[in-house]
Amino acid sequence: MKIALCQINPTVGDLAGNCARILGRAHRAARDGARIAVFPELCVTGYPPMDLLDRPAFLQDVRDALNHLMAETPEGLAIIVGAPVENTTPHGKRLFNAAIVIERGRIVGQVSKTLLPTYDVFDEYRYFEPADERRVVEVAGLRLGLHVCEDMWNNEEQAPYHLYKANPIDELAAQGIDLFVNISASPYCVGKPEERAEIIAESCREHGVPFVYVNTVGANTELIFDGDSRVHNEAGEEVLRLSLWREDYAVWDTATQEASGGGRRDADTIAEIHDALVLGIRDYVRKTGEGVFEKALIGLSGGIDSAVTCALAAEALGPDRVVGVTMPSAYSSGGSVDDSRDLADNLGIEFHEVSIRPAVDAFHAMLNEPLAGPPSGVTEENIQARARGLTLMAISNAEGHLLLTTGNKSEMAVGYATLYGDMSGGLAVLSDVFKEQVYALARHINEREGREIVPENTITKPPSAELRPDQKDSDSLPPYEVLDEILLRYVERHESPQAIVAATGFDRATVERIARMVDRNEYKRRQAAPGLRISSKAFGIGRRLPIVMQRTRIAPDGETADVAPEAQAEAVGHAE
Repeated sequence: MKIALCQINPTVGDLAGNCARILGRAHRAARDGARIAVFPELCVTGYPPMDLLDRPAFLQDVRDALNHLMAETPEGLAIIVGAPVENTTPHGKRLFNAAIVIERGRIVGQVSKTLLPTYDVFDEYRYFEPADERRVVEVAGLRLGLHVCEDMWNNEEQAPYHLYKANPIDELAAQGIDLFVNISASPYCVGKPEERAEIIAESCREHGVPFVYVNTVGANTELIFDGDSRVHNEAGEEVLRLSLWREDYAVWDTATQEASGGGRRDADTIAEIHDALVLGIRDYVRKTGEGVFEKALIGLSGGIDSAVTCALAAEALGPDRVVGVTMPSAYSSGGSVDDSRDLADNLGIEFHEVSIRPAVDAFHAMLNEPLAGPPSGVTEENIQARARGLTLMAISNAEGHLLLTTGNKSEMAVGYATLYGDMSGGLAVLSDVFKEQVYALARHINEREGREIVPENTITKPPSAELRPDQKDSDSLPPYEVLDEILLRYVERHESPQAIVAATGFDRATVERIARMVDRNEYKRRQAAPGLRISSKAFGIGRRLPIVMQRTRIAPDGETADVAPEAQAEAVGHAE
């Protein structure tokens, strides 16, 4: 029997467009002689639909969409699609997250998701009721262990701790099945494709059953879905693997184990991050709606972050749809302006130079009386950053461009960014990318193009906000290789400052200071633009910490102690 793997890119809320995608691939599968076509989790609505699921009119539209699919599915083909369906019992949440089997103009099978994640970026128990039983579905004579996304993730035999009590994989296998089928909307983060592959292979080896896995692809706001749909045989060996980062399609024959279509290029971590970010930008613009954002706008400082953001945008949208603006101040070096211009020339984008000195001078005059003198220190620095933000937002408003913010994860973590200044914008491209990774991305972009895109001077010069004379990032922060390691452990791995010092040998005072800066700047991140997620713990919807808090503990001697000694508010408000 031939089974088609249909890796599509749905848009949240676009029921008509999503159904058109599903039916287009369904008809192709029928022409190719497939008996079953498998689509991703919640592909009818797009993932995650969030509080759209609270709207009765939206749920009626979902029912109408399923009726349309039932009427238009090709004869002789069964399709497996993901959609929310009503819980008709008087108990529990109103909806199930379901895998639906449609054939001969009707629904012939339905399996609801058992394991509903509520960690990190997931909040499914907010909307869905978990299935209370695991049922095998028979389609075209095959007994399918059909399940949805998270339902396969509790089967790691080596895991020291299981998040859920139920193990749908084991329960389905115990009922006697011919094939596991998993439909997913599993977002990308570094290392996720390899982790998924091992979990699938392990399930196959444990139960001696082949496995078909179909994941969504594309980006919806912060979340980026890599695709990477696949088939493994009963020994756990990879038989078929679809592409990363794009819609793909393949047909697998259960009898001969032969596959047609599919394939992906091998990539290292930085290449994967590059491709993920390009997809994130492209889909943010495309899925927002036709004609909403014709172009992306980037403030170019001559620094590495704005250069990489601009290069990614040019690849995602095309150079003709990117506008760069450099905004020199009294402290900007001529090299920074030249580097910005060189970048624009290398990319072939529209470029403008707008001095902010008149605006800064005006603010100095305006504030002289209430401040009893001209602004100085961080206040003066932030005025410059906010003058740039105001300039960019004015252009964005007037021209309808999407303003991309350029701050990286290292800066956002410690507050090395200015509210209503360089943080102004609609999408934060690098907010989940550490500074050292940004440099690696710049080198990768140049290597990939076989020529200089990001100017060499931008890569090699010491990073600086250029908001005061001779300023360097190292004036306020430890070297980025040290900072990034501290942040990786503190933000992503949740290690305490004491554990970080013990593991790395870094200076205790430095580690504690960085931890304080991370915690004290939560209020800034809460007001930041949504950022593209590429790590296991990104700032944004997946990381929820209180803004107002004090961290103390009871010491072994019974005395009250600060968790971070000598804590004080960090007055960091710089831009790149």
